[in-house]
Amino acid sequence: GGQPRNVQPFSDEDASIETMSHCSGFSDPASFTEDGLEVDEEATQEDLEYKLKGFIDLTLDKSAKTRQAALESLKNAFSSKILYEFIMERRMTLTDSIERCIKKGKSDEQCAAAGLACLLCVQMGSGIESEEIFKTLGPVLKKIVCDGTASIQARQACATCLGICCFIVTDDITELYSTMECLENIFTKAYQRDRDTNGVSSTHNTVLHISALLAWTLLLTICPMNEVKKKIEMHLHKLPSLLSCDDLNMRIAAGETLALLFELARETDA
Repeated sequence: GGQPRNVQPFSDEDASIETMSHCSGFSDPASFTEDGLEVDEEATQEDLEYKLKGFIDLTLDKSAKTRQAALESLKNAFSSKILYEFIMERRMTLTDSIERCIKKGKSDEQCAAAGLACLLCVQMGSGIESEEIFKTLGPVLKKIVCDGTASIQARQACATCLGICCFIVTDDITELYSTMECLENIFTKAYQRDRDTNGVSSTHNTVLHISALLAWTLLLTICPMNEVKKKIEMHLHKLPSLLSCDDLNMRIAAGETLALLFELARETDA
């Protein structure tokens, strides 16, 4: 609530995290309006878009903290309000910023950029423009997912992003299979680790395996039945081993995947 705020132009001097924090309260949809007051919706939209343009510019800032804060602010906005037209006009700029932050940033920045990429595809929906975005970001996301030197958190975020974006965007069956193969190469390592009795493997990579498995399972729901049959033959006898994993979330993910495999299999073989 409170009185409408004056919006100051973004400049190098005031583009600090403190400045951005005043504009980043987009996680609450109510924050788009002034409580109990009649609001000029057009003015509010202009105010919002002006701030968002500033955040987009700040994703190119030299400071990693400033870039990350800008990405988080954009994420909060994109998850709270439909901004299709605004995003459509700036989709390539946003895509370039996300790509740069994933390639050049450290763990937290990469996670924020991957989260923003998910929301970008959710906002855009399916279509030619979204496919162009995924053609640019897909290879970058795959590279991080498969990069053993990247942080587990970044790889986990990119695996989730890869699954969601591919699910929403792609009509290319070859790209779908390629993305699933990338995720498969990650979570199938949990099978091998499960057989390892020396305990050295621990749970360090388990969060990554879980994210890859869940993203893969999501993509399985849009596969043709002939491909589903191949995946059932490949994984149905291996997934039960993960039900005895020490990690609760892995047991849940494995159970959900098994349930889906059975559900899909029964569509053709009662």
